[in-house]
Amino acid sequence: MKAHLLYADRDVDWDAPLGREADDLIRDLGLDTLFDAMADGDAFLRSVAQRVVLTSLTGVDAIVYRQRILHDFLQHPDLLTEMYQLVVETIAAERHFWPTFLPSPDSVMRRAVQAMDLYLGQLRKLRQISDRRAAETVSPGLVRFFEMLRTELDDTYFDVMEDHLRRLRFKNGVLVSAELGQGCKGIDYVLRRPNPRPGWRARLTGAGPPSHTFRLPDRDEAGARALGELRDRGLNLAADALARSADHILSFFSMLGRELGFYVGCLNLHQKLAVKGEPLCFPTPLPAGRPALSCRGLYDTCLSLRRDERVVGNDVDADGADLIVVTGANEGGKSTFLRSIGLAQLMMQAGLYVGAEVFAADVRTRLFTHYRREEDATMESGKLDEELARMSDIADLVTAGAIVLFNESFAATNEREGSEIGRQITRALLDAGVKVVLVTHLYDFAHSLHAQPPGTGSVFLRAQRRADGARTFRLETGEPLPTSFGEDLYENVFGETARASRLVR
Repeated sequence: MKAHLLYADRDVDWDAPLGREADDLIRDLGLDTLFDAMADGDAFLRSVAQRVVLTSLTGVDAIVYRQRILHDFLQHPDLLTEMYQLVVETIAAERHFWPTFLPSPDSVMRRAVQAMDLYLGQLRKLRQISDRRAAETVSPGLVRFFEMLRTELDDTYFDVMEDHLRRLRFKNGVLVSAELGQGCKGIDYVLRRPNPRPGWRARLTGAGPPSHTFRLPDRDEAGARALGELRDRGLNLAADALARSADHILSFFSMLGRELGFYVGCLNLHQKLAVKGEPLCFPTPLPAGRPALSCRGLYDTCLSLRRDERVVGNDVDADGADLIVVTGANEGGKSTFLRSIGLAQLMMQAGLYVGAEVFAADVRTRLFTHYRREEDATMESGKLDEELARMSDIADLVTAGAIVLFNESFAATNEREGSEIGRQITRALLDAGVKVVLVTHLYDFAHSLHAQPPGTGSVFLRAQRRADGARTFRLETGEPLPTSFGEDLYENVFGETARASRLVR
């Protein structure tokens, strides 16, 4: 049995290593906040959320498949909760079984029968959920899942399973056949179905089938051990088969728990954002091949989770643009917008909803971030060297169809050198078919990109600044300006003294 609630045609490889860019994505996009919100204090849910979000889907159909399942669960959260709790109870109950420290076929058989008793009852409950709730779902993934339960867990399956488990308790003893091999040693031990128990008349009259009986003398420990060995040889194959069957069903519950756990995390996140009145939408994933990005009210989801009040969203139309350049006043919301782009891309390609009123973008093969780092006293080389080393790591991994986010990169040197480095790297990425979104205060760098001939697929945004210096934290289309309004930042730090000195000048 397969759940297939995250992928239509395969299971998730939960042990596969994450990409080398994962740590930078977590750090630069503030993903710990997102994972904590999805987990709601549950370490298991957090690990599931991190794995799924950082393993992006790269096909439109795969994204839509997951979106539809999530939409079903958002419409029926009690269905998701009921199924997930059933799985959690099953796995928790299995852990209470006594472990087999010195496994023998007999002990393996007894533990497997005990486990199968539990699983059979839980599978019956899962089938009952399917019978009651299947008609409420419309997503192909859940429709197929419930159909699988009805087909594979029909009444005949439960009847056969119960009959087998009843026999495997061996209340009437174990019937084993064997043959004599070379040297009169027993070979080909086979566990047999017990003979029908004779009726009361046969038992009273002794008219049952003829048999040869050997009874062990009392306190014959060696004989008891020999008889136990014969029993174990007969049980060996059956015990192994039943244990494998129990492991298979446990694996199904474990996989189902992880897949449902992702949707539980989605529900937790949805509740936290919805209670604030933040807009949420299912994004429209567009096929790879042509750069696309359009959004209304796009905001930084992680920033919203960290603040009590709602955050400002932005509207952007960048369809056909493989280069988006953001400039403007300091503290104007540029870095926040860049994070919102990265979060929306990741969340869309995880099958999640997005923090926006409307969001549509093309699917990207991978997402990379190159953000400015704070000074590190332990660094053996300069800050620019560290930036270039990280850029070299990205260059080793990046391929056509990826997207790279730059935040104030290459500003650790003078403007002329930083601008030239930025130009060469940006042009190389664009020539390789990589989409670039960058925030910079290097005017020479931004101006040279803006001076490119029309039709080169670029969009230039600028952080708004009112005449009185107030920031709206919104972006507008506009060419780069030769100032980042550093005076505003200076006044924020030094207050009235700074304004007075400016007036004196």
